[in-house]
Amino acid sequence: MPRMRVFYDDWQMECCGAPFAVGDEVSWKLVAYDAEAVREGRGYGAEAWVENHGGPDRPTTGRVHAVDLVREEYRFRLPDPEPEPVEPPRGVVLRSTGRGLEPVPGTLTLESSDSCPRWFEEVDRGTVDGLGRVRRTRGALVTLDVPDGTPPQPGDHR
Repeated sequence: MPRMRVFYDDWQMECCGAPFAVGDEVSWKLVAYDAEAVREGRGYGAEAWVENHGGPDRPTTGRVHAVDLVREEYRFRLPDPEPEPVEPPRGVVLRSTGRGLEPVPGTLTLESSDSCPRWFEEVDRGTVDGLGRVRRTRGALVTLDVPDGTPPQPGDHR
């Protein structure tokens, strides 16, 4: 049976997803990464991502063959006693706590798991070189056994 790799972003799962495990049948609206996204490594090697807020009209159904949790360390500026509003640099992720998180090169890992949780962890790693650090689970890289083997095409979500 053909396989495809799908990225399930942490915020998509926490907002509107349902936990799943290896062996479960799932039916998700998938959007293919375009060539530029693949070159930039946005999807951690996946062909498509799960889109719970739109996506194509027809979901893709498959059986979960494997789950790898995507984890990465981020650094952020510790708050000043009297913080001033600042515009985050391009590529920095803003969190609801107001921190601008910048990925730490070389800290991305894929950790095999039997399932995907509903809520993803963030672990405080203390302070390094005057910057705060956290290790976040970014989402799940899922290998699906798909009966028809036809991945979605870029643009299928509109």
